Amino acid sequence: MTRVSDAETRVLVSGATGRMGRRVIGEAAARDDVRVVAGVSRDLSVEIDGTPVEPAEEFRFVLAEYEPDVLVDFSVPEASREFVTDCAEADVACVVGTTGFSGIESTEDEFAEGGLAALREASEQVPVLRASNFSRGIQALLRAVEGAVRDLPGYDVEVTESHHRHKRDAPSGTANSILDRIESAGEFDRRVHGREGDSLREPGELGVHSRRAGGIRGEHEILLANAHEELRLTHRAGSRAVFADGALDAAVWLAGRGAGQYDFSEVVAE
Repeated sequence: MTRVSDAETRVLVSGATGRMGRRVIGEAAARDDVRVVAGVSRDLSVEIDGTPVEPAEEFRFVLAEYEPDVLVDFSVPEASREFVTDCAEADVACVVGTTGFSGIESTEDEFAEGGLAALREASEQVPVLRASNFSRGIQALLRAVEGAVRDLPGYDVEVTESHHRHKRDAPSGTANSILDRIESAGEFDRRVHGREGDSLREPGELGVHSRRAGGIRGEHEILLANAHEELRLTHRAGSRAVFADGALDAAVWLAGRGAGQYDFSEVVAE
C-alpha cells in the first residue's frame, strides 16, 4: 500500500447512518486532507450530504467500486469483524472506533473465531488502529490518571461514566481503557460495578459506575480519595465532532503505513 503525501486520503465509513458515522462524513467535508468516498449501512441506499451510502451486505463490492485508502468503522462488533476481514483482503487500512467487542467474546471459541481476534488477524496484512475514544483530551486524561494512581498509593478509586440513553455497551470502551490504566498503575484485584445493600468497600476494589440518560455525549470522572483529601479528574465531550475529527486524523495518519496494530496515542504524539 503506497500513499501520495499530497493527496486526499480516501475514506469509507461503515455505520454511516449512525450518530458517529454521520458526524464523520460531516466533519470530513470541512477538511482538505481527507474525502469520504462512500459509506455503508444496514439501512437502504441513501445519501448523506451528497455522499453515497451503500448496503452493508454489499461491502466487498463497495470496496472494489470506491477504492478507499482507509475504512473508518463506527458500526457494531458483529459487523466490524467482517468489515476488517474484507479490508485485509482488499489491502485497505482500518480505523476502528466500534466498542463492545467483549459482548461477543464470552467464550474461548468465540474469541478465537471473531471479535478482537479478527482485528489482530487483519493487522497481519494491513495497518489497523482501534481506539475506544478518539479525543485528544482523553489521551491526556489517561496519562494523568496513570500518574495520579502511582503518586497516590492506597487511595480509593472510583470511575463514573455517563452517556446517552442509546449507548449499548456498559461500561463504555473509554471507561474500560481508563480502568486498564488504573490497574496497571496500582494494586487493584477486582472491579465492583455499582453498589447495593450491604456493600462495604474492601481493599483492592476498583469502583465502576455507568449512567445512561438523555443525549449525554460522554463524560468520565475518576475519583481518588483517602480519609483526608480527594482528587477528581474529569473529561466531558461537548460535541461528537471531537471524536469524528480524531478518527479522521487517525485515518490520514494510518494511510500508507505498514501492516500492524497501531494506537491513537501514536497519532496524538506526532
